[in-house]
Amino acid sequence: MYDVIIIGGGPSGLMASIAAASQGEKVLLIEKGKKLGKKLIISGGGRCNVTNRLPLEEIVKHIPGNGRFLYSPFSVFNNEDIIAFFEGLGVALKEEDHGRMFPVSNRAQDVADAMFREMDRLNVTVLLDSPVKKLLMTDEKVTGVRLHSGDEYTAKAVVVAVGGKAVPQTGSTGDGYPWAERAGHTVTDLYPTEVPLLSKEPFIVSRELQGLALRDAAVSVLNKKGKLLVTHQMDMLFTHFGLSGPAVLRCSQYVVKEMKKNGGAPVEMRINTLPGENAESAFQLLFKMMKDEPKKAVKNVWKSIAQERWLLFLLERSGIDPQAVGAELASERVRVLAQQLTAFSMFVNGTQPIEKAFVTGGGVSIKEIEPKTMASRKMPGLYFCGEILDIHGYTGGYNITSALVTGNVAGRSAAAFAREILV
Repeated sequence: MYDVIIIGGGPSGLMASIAAASQGEKVLLIEKGKKLGKKLIISGGGRCNVTNRLPLEEIVKHIPGNGRFLYSPFSVFNNEDIIAFFEGLGVALKEEDHGRMFPVSNRAQDVADAMFREMDRLNVTVLLDSPVKKLLMTDEKVTGVRLHSGDEYTAKAVVVAVGGKAVPQTGSTGDGYPWAERAGHTVTDLYPTEVPLLSKEPFIVSRELQGLALRDAAVSVLNKKGKLLVTHQMDMLFTHFGLSGPAVLRCSQYVVKEMKKNGGAPVEMRINTLPGENAESAFQLLFKMMKDEPKKAVKNVWKSIAQERWLLFLLERSGIDPQAVGAELASERVRVLAQQLTAFSMFVNGTQPIEKAFVTGGGVSIKEIEPKTMASRKMPGLYFCGEILDIHGYTGGYNITSALVTGNVAGRSAAAFAREILV
C-alpha cells in the first residue's frame, strides 16, 4: 500500500513524485518505458528549456490552449519557484532570449539527473518497464492501478501524468485518455499543435524553395473570408512537404482549427518578409533604390532587401528579369514585387500527424479539474497534470512550465489528500 502512485516519468510525473514525497508520503512512480525523463532529456534540443521567466500575464498569452487555467496553480507554485527548485538542486540556470531559462551547462541530462537524485533522497520507489493497464476504482474513489502484467498496486491517491500523443517515441501514446473517460471525465478533441504544415503549391511540390529559411518573417493565417486570424513574426523554413520553423509551428494550431471550421478546405497563409512595411511603403523603398542606381541590374540593387533565393523567386513571379536595369523597369512590375515581398500568399492543406507534433492540443477537460489542487472533480483521490490536460502552449519553455507547475500542485495535493485518509 502506497500513499500516492504517480503514473508517468516525464517532467510533470517526476515533479509530482518529488512534491508528494517531500510531504513525507510513501510514493510509487510507475513508468512504462525503460528510462525516466525521456521527454525532459530531448527537450529544448537536448538543452532543456526548464521554464520561462516572463511575467505570468505573458506566459498565459503564450499558452493559447487554456492558459488562463494556470492562474490558480501559479498561485501555489510558479515559474520563479521552478527556477528556485532547480537551483536548490544544484542546477545553475541562465536566461536567454524571450525569457527562456536553460541550465548553464546546456545539458538536459543535468536537469534530469538532479530530479532523479532528489527522488532517491526522498525514497520514491520507481517501477520501470511497467505499463499500466487501468486505474482501480470503486464508485467512491480511486484505489490504485493494475499493470499489463496483472500486478496491482494500491494507494490512497493516484496522479496521472502520462502526457499526450505528441512525440510518441518518448512514451506518450495517449494511454491516459481512456482511463480519464472511465473515471467520468470528458476528453476534448485531440489535434496536433506546434507541428509542420503541408502544402501542395507547385513550388513546394517541385522543391524549388526546399531548405530556404526566412529570418524574422511575419507569417499570418487567414480564415476563408480573408480575415487575419493570427500573425507570428519569427524565422520560418520551406521544406520538401510544406512549411516549418518557429513562426509556422506557432501558426499551426490556427490552421488546424480553421480547417475544422471550413470542412477541411485549404487555408491561406501570408508571408511578409519585410515586417514593418506594407505594399505601398515597400514599393517606395524599392523604387527609391532603383532610381538611385538606374544603370545597375535590379537583382544587385535590391540584394539587401531579401535573401537571394527568395528575391530571385519573387522577381520571377513578378515578371521581372533579374538582369533588368532600373531605368527601363515599369513601376507596375515593382508594385507587384512589393506586394509579393509584404504579402506573399500561399495555401496549406493540413499538418503532419499528431505523432510528429511537439505538443498535443485537446485532452482531459479542465472544467472537470480543481485548479488549485489539480484534483478530479469526478473521482476523489484522482489527480491529473501535464500534457494529458487540455492545455497547450507555444514552444519556448511554456509547455514544460505548465507540466512542472501542474505536476508540483498535483503531487502536493495528492499527498495532502492521502494524509487525511485513515485506512
